[in-house]
Amino acid sequence: RLHLVTWNVGTASPPPDVTSLLQLNSLGPTVDMYVIGLQEVNSRITNFLSDLAFDDPWSIFFMTVLSPLGYIKLSSVRMQGLLLLLFVKHVHLPFIRDIHTHYTRTGLYGYWGNKGGVTVRMSLYGHTVCFMNCHLPAHMENTEQRLDDFEKILEMQFEEENIPSTLDHDVLFCFGDLNFRIADYGIHFVRESINNKRYNLLWEKDQLNMAKKKEAFLQEFIEGPLQFKPTYKFDLYSDVYDTSEKRRKPAWTDRILWRVKNLCQHASKEGKFTEEEQTISVTLNNYISHMSYGISDHKPVTGTFGLELKPLLSHPLVTLNPEGEWSAEHDVLISYSAAPELPSSAWDWIGLFKVAFRHVNDYVTYAWVEDDEISSNKDSKQVYMSAAEIPDMGGEFLLCYYSNNLQSIVGISQPFQIQPNRTLIGKDLTQEENSWMQKPDNLESHDEF
Repeated sequence: RLHLVTWNVGTASPPPDVTSLLQLNSLGPTVDMYVIGLQEVNSRITNFLSDLAFDDPWSIFFMTVLSPLGYIKLSSVRMQGLLLLLFVKHVHLPFIRDIHTHYTRTGLYGYWGNKGGVTVRMSLYGHTVCFMNCHLPAHMENTEQRLDDFEKILEMQFEEENIPSTLDHDVLFCFGDLNFRIADYGIHFVRESINNKRYNLLWEKDQLNMAKKKEAFLQEFIEGPLQFKPTYKFDLYSDVYDTSEKRRKPAWTDRILWRVKNLCQHASKEGKFTEEEQTISVTLNNYISHMSYGISDHKPVTGTFGLELKPLLSHPLVTLNPEGEWSAEHDVLISYSAAPELPSSAWDWIGLFKVAFRHVNDYVTYAWVEDDEISSNKDSKQVYMSAAEIPDMGGEFLLCYYSNNLQSIVGISQPFQIQPNRTLIGKDLTQEENSWMQKPDNLESHDEF
């Protein structure tokens, strides 16, 4: 289950609450992956430089919301105001590999990154999946420029060898502030149609719908029905369309499209796929806007999808477990076994993480799998962690094996308890008693203290 967000945030700071945006109160099945594409993230040069050194406020915000719910930030890519974030449930981590990011500038003839696309691709259970967040040129008259830029972004090639081109992925999601407008109709007709919820009257003059009928590169893309109000342009903190002097005509600028490669290849052939041939399918469950968010002149749009995959990978490359009772009173042991196909490296490591960890670098401590190895046989190996590195207060943790060659987590343990350090707790109690005994003379009663 995939929940995809696109939102032009208009340089605003994150809102107080995103429960409805992320459907956190949904009664349906929990989301496995969140894909969040933002446009116009505050990209003033001072902000941008500080964001390069540290996570930007939006990334920190979404990590703070999602990490307690068992999601980690899998990947992110930023190009000035464009930001793409991927969060995934822990259980899927060992089956996500070959993660690569890319960005394509189209603003100012390709020299400026205020427009363009940012992309994250991966192998998900052995299937290639790609996510592309775009911000295309604005204004009614720039349809051709939008289409040219969109095609250029889609033709982007990853720099690494053996990575398929964007359109060669099994599934490709393209979304963002695509900036397509409603042509021909006047503002009064458009607003009247919206007020009467007769959105279908506007669909045939939507520039993206029109382009899909004649542009070959768009014809393989699918979009859900536009059964929500156009998401641009609103007065801030309201659901009232633009009342400024410009009185911009409403438009569905914020869109989510997808393309399934094997369906496209099949479209030119006769007959239908058998179930065996159809190894991956995408189902749109809902495609909606969220009118309650008013921090920018765009409303966010979300698509919730079911991805049905026949796993080409069904076993993690590494299985690992803590041995015995863990506490900071003694060195501890980790046992792990690796599949023969793991491309192991001297730089592989096993990290100890709090259960609600935010991203792969959010470890409490780690052990090198080679330097800290203490025993090995054909079935399993043992690695030790120093007691000095184990948290004294204990709590719930898990272990992750990080492959340097694959640049990803390839094994994850079940959550387990680390016991509090009884020696330290006893020491703290003794110190408390001593401090109470040494109470100053002028404090005569417990009430005064």
